[in-house]
Amino acid sequence: MDWEALFLSLRLAGWTVAILLPVSVLMGRWLAWRRFRGKRLVEALVMLPLVLPPTVFGFYLLVALGRNSPIGQVWQDTFGHQLVFTFEGLVLASVVFNLPFAIQPAQRGFEAIASEVREAAACCGMSPLRSLWKVELPLAWPGLMTAMVLTFAHTLGEFGIVLMVGGSIPGETRTIAISIYDKVQGFDDRSAGIMSAVLVAISLFSIAITFALSARVGRRLG
Repeated sequence: MDWEALFLSLRLAGWTVAILLPVSVLMGRWLAWRRFRGKRLVEALVMLPLVLPPTVFGFYLLVALGRNSPIGQVWQDTFGHQLVFTFEGLVLASVVFNLPFAIQPAQRGFEAIASEVREAAACCGMSPLRSLWKVELPLAWPGLMTAMVLTFAHTLGEFGIVLMVGGSIPGETRTIAISIYDKVQGFDDRSAGIMSAVLVAISLFSIAITFALSARVGRRLG
């Protein structure tokens, strides 16, 4: 069992979820209730990682974050090392690739809130921020939970993007998915099977916790 790769994957998934949680709230709420020209294009761009092959998307991220790109040059000048093939670059790539898994369920959660509820909150004198915190977020909670669990589980199992942007550097970018691939290449089926079973167990546990929390919140709101 490659514990180092597992802990690195959990760390990557944790950072990805932490960054995308506020992004999913803001973007999901905005897309759910705003009507503007070009909205369908924005939604299509958000969903693009779902339809592009991971290697293709990873290639474009590699170019966008590479040393010769504006982002890569700024990072190099600021921190003294390149962004690609580092854990930081892996986090950034993971955030971009997981945008549809975070934003789309959150958007559906906010769309399920009736406009009358928000109007009632405004009539009660609630500020937009207080209404978001006290009314909208509790009602959109199941969608947000789904978004975060999907993001977490997808990050743990992601292979193509990780390999393209991060490579397979032990302790830095070699995640559990890459380690499983390396074990299979080395004909170590036993280790690959154990690590695969661990990933399945973590994913099942995450989904079960989501269902339990969503049901609890639903009973409390009902």
